[in-house]
Amino acid sequence: MALLVGKLAFVTGAGSGIGRATCRILARDGATVIAADRNLATAEETVTLLGDPSHSSVKVEVDSSASIQEALAFCLEKYKKPPSVVVNSAGITKDNFIVKMREEDFDAVISVNLKGSFMVMQAFAKSMIAQKVSGSIVNLSSVVAKSGNLGQANYSASKAGVEAMTRVAAKEFGKFNIRVNAVLPGFINTPMTQTVPDKVKEMIIQQTALKRFGEPEEIAEVIAFLASDKSSYVTGASIDVIGG
Repeated sequence: MALLVGKLAFVTGAGSGIGRATCRILARDGATVIAADRNLATAEETVTLLGDPSHSSVKVEVDSSASIQEALAFCLEKYKKPPSVVVNSAGITKDNFIVKMREEDFDAVISVNLKGSFMVMQAFAKSMIAQKVSGSIVNLSSVVAKSGNLGQANYSASKAGVEAMTRVAAKEFGKFNIRVNAVLPGFINTPMTQTVPDKVKEMIIQQTALKRFGEPEEIAEVIAFLASDKSSYVTGASIDVIGG
């Protein structure tokens, strides 16, 4: 199904995990993809996997407004228009219990996950509005935004912030026909969850209705739906993809 033909998609965190899977699914559905990551080599690997020279990769540090502007300039120069699909998938964890968490680890996670999503959304939405491009922005939150998780005060707070910010953006951008939604993954098989101890993984699986971790592609399919015109009346929504 070529639901995304004619759409240009910019995906952060595209070098691995959910970001890479999203690039693959969006490309499969007909979008031209710009894979953005702070590690350019992994973004280039993602583009190689897509197997089409129309796609491209770009380095971006989402906690740097200068880096985001450079990435946007690259998009405008190469494709002569801003992306109509923006996926904020870049994220980091620096877990520790609250009483042991270093201030710089708290700041780093907020800076990348929350402020980074804000700055990418701000820069790209400005360009979309200026060029009268309607489209869809999808922000990656997390199930822990609602449930909390031991050792993840910084991560949970950052992802709760993303969800709240998504609702505000949906209200502000609606008149420009730009939809903004959040996807809240549960525990997914990605590099980020590979560090979780087996004992903890087993406990999580037992608490999940489908009795397994999710796959990155299962998140990407929901993102592709939100990127497409099939979700034309969906904005300001938070969609749980958590296996129950």
